Amino acid sequence: MSKQELAMVGRSEPAEACCPGLLTAPLDEEQADELAKVFKALGDPVRLRLLSMIASRAGGEVCVCDLTPAFDLSQPTISHHLKLLRQAGLIDCERRGTWVYYWLLPETTDRLAGILTRPGGTATAGSPATGDAS
Repeated sequence: MSKQELAMVGRSEPAEACCPGLLTAPLDEEQADELAKVFKALGDPVRLRLLSMIASRAGGEVCVCDLTPAFDLSQPTISHHLKLLRQAGLIDCERRGTWVYYWLLPETTDRLAGILTRPGGTATAGSPATGDAS
């Protein structure tokens, strides 16, 4: 993971403090590059399912041994998908003996939610609030 990605994941400030939402200001090239990496990682159904399984797990973490049987894929393929999610800053992991345990990094998902959320009371073109809906 690059220093830039580590800085993004390590932020403790709210998403609005680091980057504007899509509807409040255009993304600059660096922000677009960062976001594209995360969205690319999320652009695969297996990775979306893995992220969902990790995020929804009671206790906040899950062993890879519990993830692999849910898929008709080899263990190395699952590990590859998990690696891509880690590189995107969506999850992290720790080896404990033979097994690796994964957990969600909510800073990244909170950042995505902040970027994709419309500012309160703001209507977009074509939305019912503007009367432009077809």
